[in-house]
Amino acid sequence: MSDSNWKLYTAIFGVLFVFATIQAAVEMMGFLDSAYWLAVGAIAVLSVIKAYFVAAYYQHLKFEPRSVTYLVLGGLVAVMFLTAAASFSIT
Repeated sequence: MSDSNWKLYTAIFGVLFVFATIQAAVEMMGFLDSAYWLAVGAIAVLSVIKAYFVAAYYQHLKFEPRSVTYLVLGGLVAVMFLTAAASFSIT
């Protein structure tokens, strides 16, 4: 791995670490009790950003052909629909 790749992956790790720390701080500081939907929204947005960085760089989807990325996104959409459908059957 070249020197620039090490720097890139280290920077991405730093960003992921900061976002995870912010998420933990939101939970630990009691924002889930006082401003529930704002806290849930912030945690969800940070989770989506973290998932993008992991998929794009650590799973190398950023460097793959677009067809592979669309295939992975299609699988993600299918999982989301199946999860939503299963949630209606839980009583």
